[in-house]
Amino acid sequence: MKIRVFLAISFGSLFLGSVVTLAQISQFQHIVIIVQENRTPDNLFQGLCGPTRSLCPNPYNLQNVGFNSIGQMITLTPTTLGTAYDLGHGHAAFMSMCHLDPTTNQCKMNSADKTGCHPVTLCPPNPQFQFVQSSDVAPYLTMAQQYGWANFMFQSNQGPSSPAHQFIFAGTSAPSAAADQMATFVAENGIGCLAKLDARYLLISPQTAPREFALINNPLGTTCFSLPTMASLLDTNSLTWKYYTPGANSIWTAPNAIQDICVPDSAHKLCTGTEWANNVDLVPSHVLTDIASCKLPNVSWVIPKGQNSDHSGPGFVGTGGPSWVASIVNALGSSTSCDGGSGYWNDTAIFLTWDDWGGWFDHEPPPLLSAPKQGQGDYQYGFRVPLVVISAYTPLGYVSNSRYDFGSILRYVEHNFGIPEGALHYADERATNDLTDFFDLTRAPRVFNTISAPLKATNFLNDSEPMEPPDDD
Repeated sequence: MKIRVFLAISFGSLFLGSVVTLAQISQFQHIVIIVQENRTPDNLFQGLCGPTRSLCPNPYNLQNVGFNSIGQMITLTPTTLGTAYDLGHGHAAFMSMCHLDPTTNQCKMNSADKTGCHPVTLCPPNPQFQFVQSSDVAPYLTMAQQYGWANFMFQSNQGPSSPAHQFIFAGTSAPSAAADQMATFVAENGIGCLAKLDARYLLISPQTAPREFALINNPLGTTCFSLPTMASLLDTNSLTWKYYTPGANSIWTAPNAIQDICVPDSAHKLCTGTEWANNVDLVPSHVLTDIASCKLPNVSWVIPKGQNSDHSGPGFVGTGGPSWVASIVNALGSSTSCDGGSGYWNDTAIFLTWDDWGGWFDHEPPPLLSAPKQGQGDYQYGFRVPLVVISAYTPLGYVSNSRYDFGSILRYVEHNFGIPEGALHYADERATNDLTDFFDLTRAPRVFNTISAPLKATNFLNDSEPMEPPDDD
């Protein structure tokens, strides 16, 4: 079921073209996938409910109370976006928070307090049961209210950032295509082709679940994987792509795990491949300069530096994320000279999502793909993450109640560019929806309204502060 909600928005007047015409475009020329870090809808988007919570749980499926592992009902309390503590969000933390009911194969969602918090000395009472105050995330709220919001977007994997980014980029975190079909996945963080000798990669399979087993990077390159990815699919179809990311050794840099892209040197310390040199940009703010110089590829993955990532914990106290995302959306929205003078706004779709739940409470149980030890369900799906969809053809205040995961984004990329949906045969094939409901190409394109944000694009273009390393847990 899909819902269109028309809201009075205090962030500025909006204009939505009211005349239905013939299709303005047959497809988007550009898709921009912006990936932020470690949040749930209940944690980050409580502001959508309104001051009296009249808009929750309908149309926005958000909840501000939950239960802990001893049955206590806890009301979520407000906090800042930049907190000095971090919550557990590995596969073990997923299992704890899920608290699977074996009779129904459904998560009870009553044990978020078991995910852990560190450093302990900085953790407040009930740290998992908190939400970010609206003033800290106003640009995100504006985007969701002006464009499209998904009530049921789930991360594909039941674990942390590195495998999540693999699913967003490649459709799987498996070491090979055959391993994906056997439901064997990299379950925890790592840096693939650039991993040190004897580094332990933790994998999960139906034969070991819920326990993980180790793949040792010996000899060097054992954790450098060869498999088709969305990038190779785009290459095959003569489509361009770029991955903007904060470093070659970042666990957020999905291409560093793919042999054909990285092509590591003999010491496995550097990626030397042509695909890497041409398509992996290690300065995230270059997405802004590429937009300004009309160099936006067909598909972009945009990963922030740590200070702009929304990640909580030591080293991640920056609050630049909402402004960082707004600067990208505003750059695309105000583009008027690119693509033959039509500008990027009229032919670009933007997907804004978060890579994993970060240990924060969320009330909605994920749909598991199978019973334990029976297939894909031992690592799919994970908890809900936010998804905001932005384009000139997304109706004002659109809310979707279809179920999505990272595979849905890849499925839409395939759909948009005329590639058979599910062509990779990974999460793109397992996804049941492709996000087409967020777009009405029969309408005249909407006029873009600038997203107000505390920091402007110049702040990110001129930022000389060293990039904090991304998520390390």
